[in-house]
Amino acid sequence: MALTATALAAALTLTACGDGGAQGAEGRLNVVASFYPMEFLATSIGGEHVKVTGLTAAGVEPHDLELTAKQVGRVQKADAIVYLKGLQPTVDKAVEGSDAKYRVDATAAVPLEDHHLPEDHAEGDGHDHHHDGAAGDPHIWLDPARYAAVARSVGAEFAKADPAHAEDYRRNTDELVGRLTALDQEFKDGLKDAGNRTFVTSHAAFGYLAEAYGLTQVSINGVDPESEPTPARLADVQKAAKENGVTTIFFETLASPRLAETVAKDLGLRTAVLDPLEGVEDQARDDYLTVMRRNLANLQAALGTNATASTNATATTPTS
Repeated sequence: MALTATALAAALTLTACGDGGAQGAEGRLNVVASFYPMEFLATSIGGEHVKVTGLTAAGVEPHDLELTAKQVGRVQKADAIVYLKGLQPTVDKAVEGSDAKYRVDATAAVPLEDHHLPEDHAEGDGHDHHHDGAAGDPHIWLDPARYAAVARSVGAEFAKADPAHAEDYRRNTDELVGRLTALDQEFKDGLKDAGNRTFVTSHAAFGYLAEAYGLTQVSINGVDPESEPTPARLADVQKAAKENGVTTIFFETLASPRLAETVAKDLGLRTAVLDPLEGVEDQARDDYLTVMRRNLANLQAALGTNATASTNATATTPTS
């Protein structure tokens, strides 16, 4: 009878686990996130109930990612995957080969728009536009409102994957969406009285941000940060900067600032950082929210606003 009771208890335990959704290592949901913006959502919403593995290391340009065999194995064995289809072909291929039942593709939550330069679509230029095509501009996370929509999708999928902790995932999602909504309002308030509404950046990553806050992005490179601008494009950028009274040329953290510095030097302008948040160098110090507030402060300084951002701007450097 004792053995029968023990066997019955074990059977009930196994049945409960089978009905409880995915169950990863150490009793936590085993989640793979393709790059930092997806990793931030997964860790913020999952909390203590998830073990998140980021595929793109700090300092690595996500477009250039090549997965190792070990990383492919992690994708294949994951309980849940959070990624942005079309941005990293090597990740897309691994996801296709994965048995993971629970997946969040950010582009399913937020339809992509086309913010490409005309020359991005040119054929026969010898450049592999690996994420340009029909998928559109992938940088949806730079608009907090769009990013919040992806957060809700992550929370809903985690709740399905791990019903036992569904209420925690919902609560964490609501908290994060609230913080993103507050950030969105900070951008609206902080940029509403900008004396200039045009900014120049090295990489056309800020189309959604510009659209959300009534700004105009002028970019040296297209959506693909590795593309090379034509002489005609450089001339257009210089003309736009002069006509719109631009004071600052923005560059980013994970790509070479050479082109931005060259354009700034030719025009006698300053340079400053506008971070596309494709990765965060020191996650113990910074996260999505702190970097976005620093972006806001730098935009305010460049565009001439009366408001003061909650985080001090990165010092701009006059280019001699």
